[in-house]
Amino acid sequence: MKRYFIIFKGRVQGVGFRYFVYKEASKLNLKGFVRNLANGYVEAEIQGNQEDFNRLLGKILENKGYIKVEDYSIKEISLKENETKFNISY
Repeated sequence: MKRYFIIFKGRVQGVGFRYFVYKEASKLNLKGFVRNLANGYVEAEIQGNQEDFNRLLGKILENKGYIKVEDYSIKEISLKENETKFNISY
């Protein structure tokens, strides 16, 4: 089990990006959150097994519909033990 902090850059606000990440992460039983930032980027913390995380990241980077991730940064962070689901934060 790992937890990652990710910043997504590109056309990621106003195009259903957060809902897409939420829906796909929930299907994979991943935990964490996704939220918009004031600078136009989107940040996420995603926790779960490596294989499911890799699947989610692959789906995100496919750039479906109006979503277009142009760049992202990722780093591993500490696990959150009491988290029970994936959320969209505001």
